[in-house]
Amino acid sequence: MSIVFVPKKLRGKAKVNQETIQRLLDENDQLIRCITEYMQKGRAVECVQYQQILHRNIVYLATIADATPDNTLPSSNATSNESTASISTVNEYGGT
Repeated sequence: MSIVFVPKKLRGKAKVNQETIQRLLDENDQLIRCITEYMQKGRAVECVQYQQILHRNIVYLATIADATPDNTLPSSNATSNESTASISTVNEYGGT
């Protein structure tokens, strides 16, 4: 069962962290594989339940992404800061 299926009394109380997001991404990967396998076998009717779960997971992840301020994404800031630091270091030592 998808971790997105949370009882109503617990909704909004769960902390979203990197582990939760990674579990959802892994689950989505598995769902896509199942959907592909069923489609190749010509069993499109069985795919519907997996497609609904996949859709729900994607909407949930999109909601998290929309609610997350841009400045709290560590990977994009770290990359930007590292690039700036590298350019500064090159310029200090006479590079272009």
